[in-house]
Parts: sequence; C-alpha cells; structure tokens
Amino acid sequence: MNIEGELQKAKNQYKENKKLIEKLKRWKRKDLDALFVEAHEAVFEEIDCRECGNCCKALGPRVTNRDIDKISKFINMRAGKVRNTYLRVDEDNDYVFNKMPCPFLKDANECSIYDVRPRACEEYPHTDYPNMQKKLHITLKNSLICPGVYRILEKIRPEVMD
Repeated sequence: MNIEGELQKAKNQYKENKKLIEKLKRWKRKDLDALFVEAHEAVFEEIDCRECGNCCKALGPRVTNRDIDKISKFINMRAGKVRNTYLRVDEDNDYVFNKMPCPFLKDANECSIYDVRPRACEEYPHTDYPNMQKKLHITLKNSLICPGVYRILEKIRPEVMD
C-alpha cells in the first residue's frame, strides 16, 4: 500500500467526498449502517494497518478512566502515574495522550499495549459501528488520515452518486 499516494488521492478527492457525505446524510440509518459495514469489512480484509499507523501518529484518542485502569495494570504502573506520564486533559475535559505519535507506538507500527489499547483506538476508524449518521462528519476528516476510510468512501461512491 502506498500510504502517501492514497492520502494525496484523499486530499484531491476531498470536495467530492464532502458531496458524497452530504448525500449519505439523507440515507436511512439501517441502510447506511449496512453499506458502511459491508465496505469496511471488504476494505480491511485488504489492509494491514501496521503498514500505515497514521492514526497512532496523528490522532489523540480519548482515554477513559477504564482505559487508564487497564493500561496501568498491563504496564504495572499506578493509574495516577499513567495519567501524569502519558496523558493530559484536552479542551473537552477528556484525557488524551500528551504527545503524538502515541507513546505506546513502537517500531513497525506495533502497539505495545494492543491488548488493552483505549476503546477509541480499538473502534477506529469508526466505520463499522451502528449509527453512521452521527459519524459522517468525522468519517470525512478521517479519510485524510486513514487510507482505509478513503477506500471505504471510494467503494461506496458508485452506490450513492448518480
């Protein structure tokens, strides 16, 4: 996978993808969710996220107290020390990593806490979960970060656009 090439295509296609998202907003929830799940499954059968890792390099996921507890047990560090060492509070009053790329991202885009990674990381890019209607705006943004999201939009385009 040529990451840079795909991300450049996503930038070039942004205006068209914005139009696609506007059309998708008018779809019935059930149909929209099914469309995305099908495209997501097909695309991520072909992609190994470790070839890219952009989400781990560029996005600061929300880290919940439950996530912090799981991480602290996994790395054998007190929850308070995990907060002080790796996290900060953002403008939405959520915990996020204090620097990017993610401090747990290792060589070859491997996650050193993969088994206990934050829920937001586990669910990323949020294209195979119920109620895509509420996630369309972030899906458009994520298409500039995640080649998989860009491919999903390309895959569904023929079914949506006239």
